[in-house]
Amino acid sequence: MKILVVGSGGREHALCWKISQSEHCDELFCAPGNGGLGRIAQTVPIKPDDIEKLGDFAQEKRIDLTVVGPERPLITGICDHFRSRGLTIYGPNASAARLEGSKSFTNELAARAGVPGKAFEVFDNAESARKYIRRQGAPIVVKADGEAAGKGVVVAETVEDALEAVDRCMVEREFGASGDRVVVEEFLEGPECSIKVFCDGETIVPMVPSQDYKRIYDGDEGPNTGGMGCYSPVPIVTQEIFHQVLTEIVRPTVDQMAAEGTPYTGTLYAGVILTEAGPRLLEYNCRFGDPETQVVLPRLESDLVEVLLAAAKGRLSQVDVTWREEKAVCVICASGGYPGPYSTGKQITGFKEARQDENIIIFHAGTERMGRRYFTDGGRVLGVTALGDTFSQARDRAYRAVGHIEFEDMYFRTDIGERAVEAEQAASSGSE
Repeated sequence: MKILVVGSGGREHALCWKISQSEHCDELFCAPGNGGLGRIAQTVPIKPDDIEKLGDFAQEKRIDLTVVGPERPLITGICDHFRSRGLTIYGPNASAARLEGSKSFTNELAARAGVPGKAFEVFDNAESARKYIRRQGAPIVVKADGEAAGKGVVVAETVEDALEAVDRCMVEREFGASGDRVVVEEFLEGPECSIKVFCDGETIVPMVPSQDYKRIYDGDEGPNTGGMGCYSPVPIVTQEIFHQVLTEIVRPTVDQMAAEGTPYTGTLYAGVILTEAGPRLLEYNCRFGDPETQVVLPRLESDLVEVLLAAAKGRLSQVDVTWREEKAVCVICASGGYPGPYSTGKQITGFKEARQDENIIIFHAGTERMGRRYFTDGGRVLGVTALGDTFSQARDRAYRAVGHIEFEDMYFRTDIGERAVEAEQAASSGSE
């Protein structure tokens, strides 16, 4: 088979890494790819949102399966376009991708489906939003209604912070048209986790749960990022909670989408908060998470191509999906200044030393290759993933590998996986 992956980040590197291991993969392309992808895929200089050119390329090369990484092309209709041309593609069409493209659509659909969520109001007028926030008080959550690359959500500790978030969205237009409307939500307390499933419009097959770190600094301080690290599985997600999320949140959503004439095909990613009253839906994403993919796919035993193809062709129920028992921890190495302004073009060294442990996988996110040398070319530069029999082992391996990698102004959090190790140790001491 000829396979095309669309995107350029660590998620796409992880997808290509796993797809390249399939016995069904004869030729692999990635558009546009990044500096680290050249060893496993042919990179193609087409932007992810240039849907027409991507369709032309897929038709010309007779691509058998296209897999889309980022949300933007999904929201703007790449799957509709490819299917209209008779091309097989994994992902939701534009009407289904509204689950990520519009926070108001998701909240309203979840309410119709009876999904446990949170109280919310939608505003297309800044002053109305401000009045509501002053009445409700803080803490409170303000979200740009549209897609904002994971950065359009503000958990406001004070009313002033919430009002500022409204202004950033609706007055300063920080997120462009995505901030034409804002959704103001009830603040919920509890640990968060990510539950993702493969879906073919009817059948859902769960992936292993994962937990990422959105804040830039240790201790979950500072502004939100696209994700600074991740681990899988999640000790606090018991089998009971996992079943509850699938049956009370994901299943009703998929059924409601089908009932309303927009069946969901692709990866459905539920961001869930575990409150004292039980799991509640925070948001949906319509694609593989980043960096969650970098800990989920290394734990997948099954052939990923078989799973994606079955989902794209509506026969997911015929595929058996199995997972490895090992724990996985991913630490993101970022450019200093991220998620604000940062410099690029810094040479990266230490790959050979970092890879000496066979349990280490280094996923490139924002890199450029020049000859045999690699340079930074983004905010999140690398994702260093380690596998281990325990969280402690996986975490130690990941940070040992990170210790070998160097580039000017490199930054990473030092507490990724810490709470999983603590939970593991508490469970071990409790069983003695």
